Amino acid sequence: MALIRLGFGRQHLCLLRRRSFLLSKLIAVVFAALLFCEFLIYYLVIFRCDWPEVKTPAHNSGQETLKAMFLADTHLLGEIRGHWLDKLRREWQMERAFQTALWLLQPEVVFILGDIFDEGKWSSPQAWADDVERFQKIFRHPRHVLLKVVAGNHDIGFHYQMSTYKIKRFEKVFNPERLFSWKGINFVMVNSVALEGDGCNLCSEAEAEIIDISHKLNCSREHFPLYRRSDANCSGDDAAPLEERDIPFKERYDALSREASQKLLWWLRPRLVLSGHTHSACEVLHGAGTMEISVPSFSWRNRNNPSFIMGMLTPTEYALAKCYLPYENTVLATYCVAIGFLVVLMLAHFKLLASPLLFGWNLLRKLKTT
Repeated sequence: MALIRLGFGRQHLCLLRRRSFLLSKLIAVVFAALLFCEFLIYYLVIFRCDWPEVKTPAHNSGQETLKAMFLADTHLLGEIRGHWLDKLRREWQMERAFQTALWLLQPEVVFILGDIFDEGKWSSPQAWADDVERFQKIFRHPRHVLLKVVAGNHDIGFHYQMSTYKIKRFEKVFNPERLFSWKGINFVMVNSVALEGDGCNLCSEAEAEIIDISHKLNCSREHFPLYRRSDANCSGDDAAPLEERDIPFKERYDALSREASQKLLWWLRPRLVLSGHTHSACEVLHGAGTMEISVPSFSWRNRNNPSFIMGMLTPTEYALAKCYLPYENTVLATYCVAIGFLVVLMLAHFKLLASPLLFGWNLLRKLKTT
């Protein structure tokens, strides 16, 4: 009787060990998948990005070089649109991507080209305060790194939704300066939503500000892209989908009007224009050789392959490079592989894989003998 009890105790102990070993393996697989997909993948992908080199090295010309990052259309969800899980997921992705880029690339200034929030145009004061708090957490940065933000239509509304209250609310959080100069390079942050051209008070004020500083500018940053008929001539992995590229743009909605674009080019005479709003990449050469770069969305909610622009700037030269973020498909595929591996471990533990494997082995032997 004692021997039977002893044998039963050993079997029970062996069963507990097997189960604890299985649990340890399952936890290890889950932990490895989370660690890779939620942390390491951002370092592995962004580590491959390099700052471009300007044609004339700054140390040879006596000019200082400025490292600038440009991203657009973060669209932080508010209290109305979007599921809470979607909001949590997208904001975690942007936070990890932004913080990793700051740590690895060490930019001196970061520009966000509009549509910071998704519901700023209609959010209540409390909802706005909550959105701002989340933004400041996601895009926190060291003091030596400057963050410059341009207003977009989702932040203050389109022309017919825009009001003095919404503009002042935005400018209270984000520095309202239109002209920003550093290391001999001048930037202007244009409230392109106000360039409707219908003579409204806010539009007249915006135009007056641009005219007032037009004699000092070398470079321009704005939200709406300058006028173009469509994205038909855009190409690249992060351009608009093929089926959308030939869809005509609506002036004052998808892009600035032809008149407003001509005014900006005439007043500012920029070397380079960077814009957001379309969520897709595009390069357009305007009159007098002015290059415009449309920066894709920084949010995985808008793209499977978000990216941002890295710029090396001097008072006379500039060089740009694009840095892609992890593909959403890659993350999902990794989780699917991990789930599959978990299923295999469970089946192997309960010996449910032995019979099919043995059947396959016997079948292979029969095929060889025939």
